[in-house]
Amino acid sequence: MIDPVVLFFLLGVLARLAKSDLRLPEALYEALSIYLLLAIGLKGGAQLAEQPVRALLPQVLAAVALGAVIPLLLFPVLRRVGRLPRADAASIAAHYGSVSVVTFAVGLSALAQRHISAEPYMPLLVALMETPGIVTGVVLARAGGARRIHWGTLTHEVLFGKSVLLLLGGLAIGALAGPGGLKPIEPLFMDLFKGVLALFLLEMGLVAGGRLHDLRRAGAFLVAFGVGAPPLLGALGAIVGHLIGLSLGGTTLLATLAASASYIAAPTAMRIAVPEANPALSIGVVLGVTFPFNIMLGIPLYLQYARWLGS
Repeated sequence: MIDPVVLFFLLGVLARLAKSDLRLPEALYEALSIYLLLAIGLKGGAQLAEQPVRALLPQVLAAVALGAVIPLLLFPVLRRVGRLPRADAASIAAHYGSVSVVTFAVGLSALAQRHISAEPYMPLLVALMETPGIVTGVVLARAGGARRIHWGTLTHEVLFGKSVLLLLGGLAIGALAGPGGLKPIEPLFMDLFKGVLALFLLEMGLVAGGRLHDLRRAGAFLVAFGVGAPPLLGALGAIVGHLIGLSLGGTTLLATLAASASYIAAPTAMRIAVPEANPALSIGVVLGVTFPFNIMLGIPLYLQYARWLGS
């Protein structure tokens, strides 16, 4: 059975390709994104309140290292095979080194539909994996160059950007309040989660459909890259998850995070740190190819990876 949230995404793509006048108001899109980030954080924080935090250090270090290493693996491919300029190759690699919170949310929904649980601290790993890949990408772009990196501005933009702030804020609120303290707001933030995610994916389908024209400029290489990179990165994430002892659900989610690519935090950071990079290339391949691939085909594949590994 196809997850209905995926069908909402396909409806959005179809509407854009058919040149429909369907649009979600900008204010509603912002409200939906804030809701999803807070809901993921609150749910993880409530469960985190019942866990020994010190035991999470190996998982935290592994997730941060994974995010930092992914751009190092992709950058040479983009430079040598794709023959992209250094700035564009580093920017695209940084997008893939960071993570997509919405892809993670769809992964959570897919696991819930199959009655598979995951470690409660996975939202913490999402927040921590937003940044390392971006930093690596900036360093790759600036290696050997004369342009100075304004680390203060970049750090503030990344750490206090909407996605990281809301995720960490939700985690903190959930951890401090605990499951009992969140009971009054549970109907809003837990029971309505999947319906709100479906509406958000309708908007993402509209956005992805509108980005398909950017791929004509990107060329065949980036289309192939956008499809080929996620399964390989997902396999790497699944292996790391298995080695650090994650469950079937946790391994699937770490594989999903490794295979995903950022379209919120990374574009903002790259605009500040690497302004010479062409944003149409990175956003086009991320939203036009990788995001749809992960939503429709990738997540079931990453679950299968976890099963093959015996997580």
